[in-house]
Amino acid sequence: MEELAVAIGVSRPTLSRYFQDPERVSRSSRARIEQGLEQVEYIPNFFATRMNRKTTGIIGVIIPYLNDLFFSKLLEAIERAAMEAGYTVITQCSHFDPLIEARAAETLMSMSVDGALVAPLGNHSDLKVHDRLRARLPFVLVDSRPDNMLDVEFVGTNHMQSTGLAVEYLCRVGAPPVFLAMPRVSFNAMARERAYLAKMEELGHEPRIIGTEPVEPGWLFEEHGQAVLDREFAAGRLIDASVLCVNDRIAIGALRAAATHGLEPGARRNGGLRIMGHDDYPLCPFLTPTLTTVAQDVEAIGRASVQQLVNTIRGEKTPDEQRVKLIDGEIKARESA
Repeated sequence: MEELAVAIGVSRPTLSRYFQDPERVSRSSRARIEQGLEQVEYIPNFFATRMNRKTTGIIGVIIPYLNDLFFSKLLEAIERAAMEAGYTVITQCSHFDPLIEARAAETLMSMSVDGALVAPLGNHSDLKVHDRLRARLPFVLVDSRPDNMLDVEFVGTNHMQSTGLAVEYLCRVGAPPVFLAMPRVSFNAMARERAYLAKMEELGHEPRIIGTEPVEPGWLFEEHGQAVLDREFAAGRLIDASVLCVNDRIAIGALRAAATHGLEPGARRNGGLRIMGHDDYPLCPFLTPTLTTVAQDVEAIGRASVQQLVNTIRGEKTPDEQRVKLIDGEIKARESA
């Protein structure tokens, strides 16, 4: 910095202020510095400039999957909101492995990030890891949360509302739905299953849940949905039923099973097979048939989680601010139901 300041012809404090915020120096000094930087191609060391500050300006994010478009959309929303708030995002993926999730948490703590947003694995998570993380820095759970961490700040979908909305919709357009679940490893999946049971009871219908047991080890989404409905259709069951899938990836597998058995979900509006999902996965409008689903407001979830974390980091939380923010879903009626 000393050598660079001399070479450019400004004082070291002026150069330092420029790197913190170019608007803090005069227009003439700013022009001189910018011209000098073009000549030397100088790039400040991000971490070095933060070593003597109380803040790193970094928010750490842990997600469970990289190959899931939902988390791609969520990350985009988080990154945009964080940039607007003046923060840089560092993302770690747990790859559905509790050991990798634990290492990701340790990495964020070692980097002294200002705060962390975590989408946990599900019941595979080592909850002691999350306890250590939130003991060390501001911490918000995003998208899903364990039943024994209900006191933690959380932003996600209102599953009672969104799943209830789906049940009501299917009851309006056809028979009361069967619920196509997944192996009970996901907090969201279990929350939606409970919401399905509650709404069916409220409407006076007999609930029926299928697919809670794994068909093959490691099958959680598309393969699981296809295998469960393939088994049902092969036995002549559910071919004219309404099927509410726990998420869109399960529903994609269910649509594949229907196609292999020559069934056309939603083709007959007053009877026949209907298949509906949950999430509004980006591919839903491009499937055949297009998938009816409940849309999660991913943009709102990402922005609200960043805002909640930033308020905690900056000590700007108000006494009446919600620790838990649940965001409603919206029906996306398409061809499959």
